[in-house]
Amino acid sequence: MPADRFSTATRLKALGEQAAARVYRAKRRPRRNRLTGRAALLALVMCSLVVALAYPIRQYISQRSDIAEQRRKAQDAGAELNRLRDEKDRWQDPEYVRQQARRHLHYVMPGETGYIVQDGSGVRPAPKGSAASQQPWYEKLWDGVDAADQR
Repeated sequence: MPADRFSTATRLKALGEQAAARVYRAKRRPRRNRLTGRAALLALVMCSLVVALAYPIRQYISQRSDIAEQRRKAQDAGAELNRLRDEKDRWQDPEYVRQQARRHLHYVMPGETGYIVQDGSGVRPAPKGSAASQQPWYEKLWDGVDAADQR
């Protein structure tokens, strides 16, 4: 029998059925899991790297901040050292020593008259009629102790 024994309509019908079967199989193809073995291995390696590097990186950052803090302290100490050296050099000058003695110890040079000016900001004296103002501090203390014993 000849090869074209089927009609064109039969051939088209057969081709349509084959195409429909292919489409049906394509739709029914089982979905592959998106997480493949390679992806799981990659995720495991990345997690282990993060865990392995987290502590050293934290240590590195904290040590960098400690180094910066120590450098700042060293600069402050250097500035303080320079200030103290300047002050030491000033104390070597006799005129500066005289000035400080006059200011803080109220020293007066020979031949000068010293005055103390009261501007009212000091402690007011107690009234003169009061007996408590005439007593020294230690007698007031003992009077307080005696008064506490009598109660």
